[in-house]
Amino acid sequence: MKSFFTPFILFLISSFLFPHLSFSDNSFVGSIKTIKGECMVITKETTRTAVAGERLLTGDILKTGPNGAMGVIFRDDTMLSLGPGSDLEIDEFVFSPSEGKLSMVTKMMKGTASYLSGKIVKLNPEGARMETPLATIGIRGTHFLVKVD
Repeated sequence: MKSFFTPFILFLISSFLFPHLSFSDNSFVGSIKTIKGECMVITKETTRTAVAGERLLTGDILKTGPNGAMGVIFRDDTMLSLGPGSDLEIDEFVFSPSEGKLSMVTKMMKGTASYLSGKIVKLNPEGARMETPLATIGIRGTHFLVKVD
């Protein structure tokens, strides 16, 4: 009986101490592949220095400093590169092709980004968009650049 409770208690403790970590492969939306200069990930709970290999969740805000750059790859193989002085929020990401649920919404608050679409746009051409302070971009093609002052 004691051997059952030890892993269970450790699981509960880690769930409370590290709520941003997930034990399900489907909960993360993508991961950081490259970092240059100062880069941060802002969540509702914390602000932390971004690290290559870090898994990202819906609601995360990606921020690059004046000399920073960040490369992100999403679970559907979408690639996003952020230039210096950029702020982008991952507002929505649903990638469940077997259920027909495919959508991605990002909010670009400032800076520059290069976007190369993945499977969501290929399987659901109207399923991805990027919102900016002045406009919303419906992503139908495969590649675009955006700059928000």
